[in-house]
Amino acid sequence: MQKAIPCALMRGGTSKGLYFHVRDLPADRRVRDRVLLAAMGSPDPRQIDGVGGAHPLTSKVAVIGPATRPDADVDYLFLQVVVDKAEVSDSQNCGNILAGVGPWAIENGLVPVAGATTPVRIHMVNSASIAVAHVPTRGGVVEYQGTARIDGVPGTAAGIPIDFLDVAGSSCGALFPTGSVVDRIDGLEVTCIDNGMPVVILAAADLGKTGAETPEALEADGALKARIEAIRLALGLKMNLGDVTRKTVPKMSLVAPPRAGGALSTRTFIPHRVHEAIGVLGAVSVATAIAAPGSVAARVAGVAATTVSGPQSFDIEHPTGFFTVAMDVTADGHMIKVNRAALLRTARMLMRGEVYVPVEAWTTA
Repeated sequence: MQKAIPCALMRGGTSKGLYFHVRDLPADRRVRDRVLLAAMGSPDPRQIDGVGGAHPLTSKVAVIGPATRPDADVDYLFLQVVVDKAEVSDSQNCGNILAGVGPWAIENGLVPVAGATTPVRIHMVNSASIAVAHVPTRGGVVEYQGTARIDGVPGTAAGIPIDFLDVAGSSCGALFPTGSVVDRIDGLEVTCIDNGMPVVILAAADLGKTGAETPEALEADGALKARIEAIRLALGLKMNLGDVTRKTVPKMSLVAPPRAGGALSTRTFIPHRVHEAIGVLGAVSVATAIAAPGSVAARVAGVAATTVSGPQSFDIEHPTGFFTVAMDVTADGHMIKVNRAALLRTARMLMRGEVYVPVEAWTTA
């Protein structure tokens, strides 16, 4: 016997995953996780017995339902289904999968169309923060086709601007969770930051890298991976994340001088694979660090030693292009205050129907 579960397969930004209504999944977290592992086909490096794409970027889940707070339209819980382990993590947001939440909510009747563009206020449950997705809805329906292009996705699609309203410190409790713009560990200077995604920023040159390496080359460097993981485990505690051994945060971003006219170049461990691009909220955190005088990112980017208050924009280079983040910051002593962060994503509905799992995955026994 198999259990059929309504869902949609969507591309959100440079990721892909299953989108569920909260009512269609078990309320018990342990049972829910078993169901999602079965749906994706984990644990298995190929995810051959499920719909996962055998990569962290294509083994993701969005659970969406009516809002549980008055300043939002919908709740969105992001779950990372680990490919080769029986693990489901809720320790982070995903700004790429977020791009599909607004369209899904409109398509499923949770948010009414409000004109040519429909704003959807999304409560990101993982971090208890709000994002506003501006979904194109000309003609009274979600519009997927358009002229917007994002690196890491072929072709063009309808642009979905997303504003992040209150994400600073949402996972770690503070924008700079260690209380310092720069920390020293293992002989290196690093910047620990959380503007929607906990990230540790390291200068690639300090690790003997140029920042131009391919993700495959970095993943093949066992000594580098071991050193970065040791640093990640140590800093997880200092960033108020606790023991991060089984968590997907913080991300570890190696930064280098730009190679294509951007602010700087990045290679990001997420945390054990290297991202073919960079995560949405990871890019927001890196861009925020550039605006912070004295940070590792600001130093590598060659930014002035004093904060420039007001609107500014940073192009964050990554292995398959760049990511533009619009910021509005205010100088706050030796720190900065983030007033607004915004960026552009696209999304597309790929398939809608039911995913099948063995019925025993649903049982609570």
